[in-house]
Parts: sequence; C-alpha cells; structure tokens
Amino acid sequence: MAASSSSFVAILTLSFFLAFSGSVNAQLSTTYYSKSCPKLFSTVQSTVQSAISKEARMGASLLRLFFHDCFVNGCDGSILLDDTSNFIGEKNAAPNRNSARGFDVIDNIKSAVEKVCPGVVSCADIVAIAARDSVVKLGGPNWNVKLGRRDARTASQAAANSRIPAPTSNLNQLVSSFSNVGLSTRDMVALSGAHTIGQARCTNFRARIYNETNIDSSFAQTRRSNCPRTTGSGDNNLAPLDIQTPTGFDNNYYKNLLQKKGLLHSDQQLFNGGSTDSIVRSYSNSQTSFNSDFVAAIIKMGDNKPLTGSNGEIRKNCRKRN
Repeated sequence: MAASSSSFVAILTLSFFLAFSGSVNAQLSTTYYSKSCPKLFSTVQSTVQSAISKEARMGASLLRLFFHDCFVNGCDGSILLDDTSNFIGEKNAAPNRNSARGFDVIDNIKSAVEKVCPGVVSCADIVAIAARDSVVKLGGPNWNVKLGRRDARTASQAAANSRIPAPTSNLNQLVSSFSNVGLSTRDMVALSGAHTIGQARCTNFRARIYNETNIDSSFAQTRRSNCPRTTGSGDNNLAPLDIQTPTGFDNNYYKNLLQKKGLLHSDQQLFNGGSTDSIVRSYSNSQTSFNSDFVAAIIKMGDNKPLTGSNGEIRKNCRKRN
C-alpha cells in the first residue's frame, strides 16, 4: 500500500511538472526566434519601411490588421486566410470587406522571411512585428514584440462581425468589446489612439458629420465637402482620422477629441461627458503617458489566446492553410 501510495505521489508530481513546463513553453517570448531566425527583425523591418515609404497609409493598415486579427479568437493569423469554394474566412466580414488592407505587404514579408529561415516563422507573428514596425516608422514608440504564435487552420466570419468594434459603437459597447478580449477601459482608450494615423471611408462617418451635434461645425463642414449626404455617393471617399498629423503617430488624436473633431462616432464617444473623459484629457496633455499605455495595451492584446506548441501550424502561404 505504501509503495503504491508513493508511486501515486510520484506520478502526480511528474504530471504537475509536465503540465507546468508545458504552460511555460506555451508562453510567448521576445527571444523566440533568436536562434531559429536571427535575421527575422531586420527582414520584416526593411519590407515594412519600403511599403510605408511608397504609401504612408500602409502603416495604419498593417497596425489595423493586427487589431482585427487579435479580436477574433486571438492573434492567430486567421484574418489573412482567403475564402475558397469550401472555406469561409474573415476578409468578407463587415469590418474587413473593402476596408482591411495590407495583405500583399504581409505576403511580401512572408516571402522575404522564408528566404532567410524557411518554415520557421508564423504569419501571426509576422503581423505582430509588422504592426510594431509600422508604429515606429511613423514616429511612435518602440517595444519588444512577444513571439511564438502559430497560425490558425480555421477562421470565423461570424466572430469577426460580432467582436470587432464598429465605428458606430457607443462607449458601453466599446468597453464591452475590449473587455471580451481581456482589455481594460484604459487599454481601450489607449489603443483607440491608433486612430492618430490612417483614414476612414465616408460610409463610416457620414451619419456623424450630418446628424450629430457633438461635433465642431467647421470640421463637419470640411468633411461634408468630400462625403455627400446621399448613401451610395462617394462611399469610398477617404478622410484622415487625425486631421492634424494623419501620418504621424502622436497624441493629436486626443487633442482633436477635446475640440469635438473626432471623425468616427466611436472616436468622439471617448470624450463625450462619460467615464473616459479624464483618460482622454491626460493623453492629450502627455505624449509620454499615451505612448507607455499604448505599448502596455498592445502587448497585452497580443497575449490574447495565442496558439502555441503543437496547436495550429506554420503556414507556408499566409493566405491558405497548409
């Protein structure tokens, strides 16, 4: 009896050790590819910088890909998968259709990375690094990207439709959407600062500039000049999310909100007499505070339910499963 009892304890101890070591191995690490792909960061950086030099807007597009990927079942590269005759991806979900961009740039990065270390780096990790490099290229903060994600073999158009915050969201909906992926209200306000770069389509801000009252009148008039009231007319015309420095990653987004110059309904909700007003005000007063909170929040977002270990795969082509 004593012998079997000690054997049982030994088995329990071994099981605990294996479970613990497995959970440790499943954690993301900033040095994950340091030996298996030492040229990874320089390879991604050069391709990202080249793409942004050709089109400054691409920096915002690559950053947005990371957000839209992470909000749907974790940061797993599912947003990159193309639809096929027997597979429905996320590209045609409402938040992504005619809106998500940068897929060709991710393809180019993947091709370049495959040349220096074939079959090693996931598409999900490439999206995460490209997002960081885009922010840095446009003047924003740097951070060490945690890596070791694997790529999903599945995607969910339904989840993309329901979980990615819409430009029509109110404050409660925004708080709830971010909370669902483990992000706090402060994280939400900091990550919304990504709208300091990039552009939005007329169809996403038409209702705000014609129907809402918590908007600067001259700002609304300026935006109306390129966004006709009639639905279907000029739907794809673009306007900068940050009217002051649309290609510079800074805290002007928050300064605009104080002046009621948020382009999207969801933007102005952050400063509209609600619980997040004080956070917006603090970021408008301090670029440093915004930068540090943005970095903390985007790292936290990147930790959301990653596929690791033997889960998922390392895709050869980011657009399709192996």
